Amino acid sequence: MSTDIPRRAWAPRHLAFPLHLDGRGRTALVDDDEYVRGLVEQVLFTAPGERVNRPDFGSGVGRLVFAPSDDALARSTQALVQGALQRWLGDLVRIEEVRVTAVDARLEVVVEYLPVTATGAEDRRSVTVEGGAP
Repeated sequence: MSTDIPRRAWAPRHLAFPLHLDGRGRTALVDDDEYVRGLVEQVLFTAPGERVNRPDFGSGVGRLVFAPSDDALARSTQALVQGALQRWLGDLVRIEEVRVTAVDARLEVVVEYLPVTATGAEDRRSVTVEGGAP
């Protein structure tokens, strides 16, 4: 009798972010790729000081919503996002590139990373932060 179970059956499961119920009324679970994507979003959208036991967690990108968008803001945002992702997710992802562009009243942040826990396929996330007029 063989006890070999397909590798997928042993794959770790994680709670979905944001926390919600699945179609069966149970807590939704996600695979490694979706879990890492949620972690990246948490770092990007959490403001420092928002978490009680981790006051330094987050990137603070949300504070830039009303800042005038220009090249200087784009460069500082790039350093801010790169540093936050490296600090909080450095053991789970390899940051390939962080691109920040200021276009009119928009600041677009694109993060490209490779999940260390996944198959190695590139996963691109794009976050657009609206700013004031330059």
